[in-house]
Amino acid sequence: MTVALMWEARAVPGRGEDLLAWARAQELPRAPLRRETLRAPQDRVLVITWWDAPYDAELPELPEPDGELVTRAVHRWRFESVGGA
Repeated sequence: MTVALMWEARAVPGRGEDLLAWARAQELPRAPLRRETLRAPQDRVLVITWWDAPYDAELPELPEPDGELVTRAVHRWRFESVGGA
């Protein structure tokens, strides 16, 4: 089974590039199958990692950034793959 973990944060206005650099620099204790980093308007950064693991497996996640870098707590979601087209 493939599980995707999504991590999303919103930077303090004007600090989007800092948050993006911070997210890219975060190393996980083990490598996922795939990792993608995205950005969006309003200084949002999204990191998605894919794992070959059961849905409820204990998996490494990115930590919370420094409170001076983000406007709110990080949002996290977990999804399981239902197959691709």
